[in-house]
Amino acid sequence: MKFLFDYIKGIFIGAGAIIPGISSGVLCVIFGIYETLLNSILNFFKDWKNNLKFLTPLVLGGLTGIIIFSNIILFFFERYPEITSFTFIGLILGCIPSIFKICNSKEKFKLSYLLFFILSFVVAILLILLENNLSHNVGIYYGDNFSFEFLLLAGFLMSIGVVVPGVSSTIILMLLGVYETYLYAVSIVNFRILLPMGIGLIIGGFLCMKLIQFLLNKYHSQTYYTILGFVIGSIFILVPRIGFNMTGMLSILFCLIGFIISSRFASK
Repeated sequence: MKFLFDYIKGIFIGAGAIIPGISSGVLCVIFGIYETLLNSILNFFKDWKNNLKFLTPLVLGGLTGIIIFSNIILFFFERYPEITSFTFIGLILGCIPSIFKICNSKEKFKLSYLLFFILSFVVAILLILLENNLSHNVGIYYGDNFSFEFLLLAGFLMSIGVVVPGVSSTIILMLLGVYETYLYAVSIVNFRILLPMGIGLIIGGFLCMKLIQFLLNKYHSQTYYTILGFVIGSIFILVPRIGFNMTGMLSILFCLIGFIISSRFASK
């Protein structure tokens, strides 16, 4: 059963690498596996059997989410945006109590920690405004005439959005002008695009994870309060307008379902 739970978590994390506004790092925090995931990857050979057992369902689920289920989730975002958005809001809200416990798990709360929360919350809102502005100005372009070196750099910078909670990888790809090309390459499995981006993603991801691990070891509470600010700030990109109708009622219902699912996953 735990394998299935972790596999489902991996699907959402993989989809988070594609869906605009969703951060894979935030989803790892939502499911309560962020710090464990970092340690398992960076210290893989210290206990490779247990680390492999932990990572296998997440990796398989992540690949499933990227290749297959991300298209399904994108379909629901396009056809049923209110219901889908509120489902994700429920998932985020359900994890907040567990994240708050982690924030204070190693030392007592200090008023100064709120500064880290507030700053990251403001940055998250600014990133949302920037991404909204970019998404309204990007055109549909599915070309593949980018150089290997540029795609390597794009993958490297994309890793920041994959690893750092609250920073969406899509905003980075939009700034570089390769977001649509990346989506199309995933849909047709175009290795001409995916191979260099994948190499850059692995290199950048390793470096980012080393930095985050250092911050968690040295400044655990401050780092998690910063993450908490990004998590709560990320809710605002998902909030659509709803009315008092069937769609609105279903949105609230699915928000509650998402809350329950997230709360259960976070405790696993």
